[in-house]
Amino acid sequence: MSLIKAIFLGIIQGLTEFLPVSSSGHLVFLPKLFGWADQGVAFDTVVHLGTLLAVVFYFREKLWQILKAERKLGWLLVLSAVPALLVGFFFGDWLENTFRSAAVVGFNMIFWGIVLWLADRYTYKLTYLQTYTLEKLNWKQALFIGCAQVLALIPGTSRSGITITAGLFSKFNKESVVEFSFLMSVPIIALAGADGFLNIFSQGFVESGAGNLVAGFLSALLSGLLAIWGLLKLIKKYSFTSFVVYRVILGILILLFLL
Repeated sequence: MSLIKAIFLGIIQGLTEFLPVSSSGHLVFLPKLFGWADQGVAFDTVVHLGTLLAVVFYFREKLWQILKAERKLGWLLVLSAVPALLVGFFFGDWLENTFRSAAVVGFNMIFWGIVLWLADRYTYKLTYLQTYTLEKLNWKQALFIGCAQVLALIPGTSRSGITITAGLFSKFNKESVVEFSFLMSVPIIALAGADGFLNIFSQGFVESGAGNLVAGFLSALLSGLLAIWGLLKLIKKYSFTSFVVYRVILGILILLFLL
């Protein structure tokens, strides 16, 4: 793997992990587009750690408050992670192997993009008083958003996209649901990284080059911070329509060129 490829893939991972555009869709489309070989478990694990550090660093004060005082929100975050963790543990490999095809990824990019647009329009029609903040989150809503996150195990769905969609349909305002989606990513990304390390130890370490691993980690970290900051700024003024259009276009390209 070249250094440029490592930086490029790290940036893609950092951006698409947090933006509602599906990291798996990009990781299926881009390597085939450029004719790249698989980057290996070690590299995937390192860039996941980069995105984990990005969200922990950005929300360090909020996470500290949750540990100290906001115990209710902390337990709701744990509850929201349970469905995806259980389904991922028992069926994750089967889902990945069964549905990791260009047809599935392309269809999900388009379909769930349209559903996100419908959720965005639904929230747009509500007044400010009709929407909720995180302080109003209850266990049923957290579990609903957590169950929606299970769908992200199918490539092309987007973890952030499906959780934001579920939150919008639950009448939460955009800022609150995006923040909750980011906070939800902490246990999911952490366990994905831990699973990557287990795979490295069980299958043997495949040398990716220390320089490439560092470059991938740093580019994922920095692009992840940019994605978090950018999305939180963007939604204060604009809708999710631009992401929907991007998803639909990319989904069509995947169906046209990879089938």
